[in-house]
Amino acid sequence: MELWNSTLGSGFILVGILKDSGSPELLCATMTVLYILALTSNGLLLLVITVDVRLHVPMYLLLGQLSLMDLLLTSVVTPKALMDFLHKENTISFGGCALQMFLELTLGGAEDLLLAFMAYDRYVAICHPLNYTIFMRPRVCWFMVASSWILAFLSALGYTVYTMHYPFCKARKIKHLFCEILPLLKLACADTSRYEHMVYVMGVTFLIPPLVAIVASYTLILFTVLHMPSKEGRKKALVTCSSHLTVVGMYYGAATLMYVLPSSFHNPKQDNVISAFYTIVTPALNPLIYSLRNKEVMGALRRLLGKYMMPAHPTF
Repeated sequence: MELWNSTLGSGFILVGILKDSGSPELLCATMTVLYILALTSNGLLLLVITVDVRLHVPMYLLLGQLSLMDLLLTSVVTPKALMDFLHKENTISFGGCALQMFLELTLGGAEDLLLAFMAYDRYVAICHPLNYTIFMRPRVCWFMVASSWILAFLSALGYTVYTMHYPFCKARKIKHLFCEILPLLKLACADTSRYEHMVYVMGVTFLIPPLVAIVASYTLILFTVLHMPSKEGRKKALVTCSSHLTVVGMYYGAATLMYVLPSSFHNPKQDNVISAFYTIVTPALNPLIYSLRNKEVMGALRRLLGKYMMPAHPTF
């Protein structure tokens, strides 16, 4: 087959979830609402955490980073998909495809690691409250944040460079919502079986250790909570942890289906739905899950709205 990705004018055609949908207009409207919700809720949560000094603690520093990652992740994918559908134009350049893949992998990988650090934060807060300020001092918190971004950046860079080095054929259609490794490899004019196996192994290596750390943290938390003398203390701890576990379940469930299952278990329609879930649905729901059941966040939000929305008293 003739190769084409060596020319400056080459590109791909994204045949995403909207194209294959039976009701594309309804799905487009749903995606638009979810995107607006993700922008609003994550942006508001970031603003509240930044402005309110009472939330300048490790737990909310990490939560703010999660909101930032979600906001950026959905912005990498959703606007492009919506504009392509509205303009009936589904092309993406070779460089644009590489950039989209790199950003999606960076943000997804950073969130994977950050969720494990958030579990550790809850473990220290509940199991070692007297030493919390020592174990979670500012330097440690920023080390966690920086580690999440740097490790995810390096991993994404390696994946992107190696994936895009393959020669691609004239069949330019990517049957996916956005540029992602496995759908793109199906267009390669070379044997990618060894690389696909490496992606599987690296996916397991990148996802499983943080998941094990999360499970271990919450197992220890559960034992501690069950032995708490205060009923109110048990309830508060369980509410906080249940919010995090809900987010963890949504993220790791989708990531496991996408990156840990062997390629023989994948089909384009299933992969499209999974990718839409963790790039569009999850970023819209995460801030709601955390904030609606968190009295401190809701209190900070009420103070912020009261400060800027209440009319000022006239002075004479």
